[in-house]
Amino acid sequence: MGSLATRRVSGWRTALRLGRVSNLPTVWSNVIAASALAGGGSGASIITTAAAISLMYVAGMFLNDAFDREIDAQERPERPIPAGEVTADVVFVVGASLLVVGIVGLAVLSQEAGLAGLALSAAILVYNWNHKANPVAPFVMGLCRALVYVAAALAVGRALSAEVVLPALALLGYVAALTFAARLENVDRVASLWPLPLLATPAVVALAHGAVSVLAFIVLAMLAACAVRVQTLLRRRGAGDVSGAVALLIAAISLNDALFATTTDMHYAPIVCLVCFALTLVLQRYVPAT
Repeated sequence: MGSLATRRVSGWRTALRLGRVSNLPTVWSNVIAASALAGGGSGASIITTAAAISLMYVAGMFLNDAFDREIDAQERPERPIPAGEVTADVVFVVGASLLVVGIVGLAVLSQEAGLAGLALSAAILVYNWNHKANPVAPFVMGLCRALVYVAAALAVGRALSAEVVLPALALLGYVAALTFAARLENVDRVASLWPLPLLATPAVVALAHGAVSVLAFIVLAMLAACAVRVQTLLRRRGAGDVSGAVALLIAAISLNDALFATTTDMHYAPIVCLVCFALTLVLQRYVPAT
């Protein structure tokens, strides 16, 4: 009995690590912000959207490990597949299944959302299939997050507008820069700092859109504090510093969502996004962000 219980716990831990579930609150804040920018939606539609896209995020993380299993065996042997905790075939099947369920979940809300889900799935597959040493791969990863905004806006029954598309493009730039920083995480160095100015694109877009409330300035101050911390870690580049910087940049996705949400009339949205930021930081203490 004890051995069976141990295997079950170990299996759950493996699944949580494969799915990088500590980062899921950033997906929820994406959905909240995009829905608010699109004019809001029912609680049921927002929750369904968040659930569907969460499944697709986890699917992408599973598939990432499955596609990268040979490289991970050399560079990150502690990852679940090279460590022998699970087989690549199982991870492929689970990842593909979660993608399909996520697409169906979005399609239930609207045909347009389902099509956006298909586009998101395609971007996820393209990134995971060919991202090592691919110079444009970080922008494909950024496109994945931008498509979350698109899917969430369409899921609440709204046509796409500049209020959604511009923040989505800004988030694309932010995540692309984050991905550039993460590329050499395993050797604790960043070859170039040139992509990092893209991290400021969400703040620029939000300010241009009119993020001038007290809460907006509080969020901007939090983003500035994160930027200082990230810069310190990337310049110091000690053991684990790049990993810490990448984890913080991932968590700060929710801060950018909160900033975008301050430009809307949905006053609950930025608060929920800030809660997602805090929750991500807490969860990252238990499940590695990368």
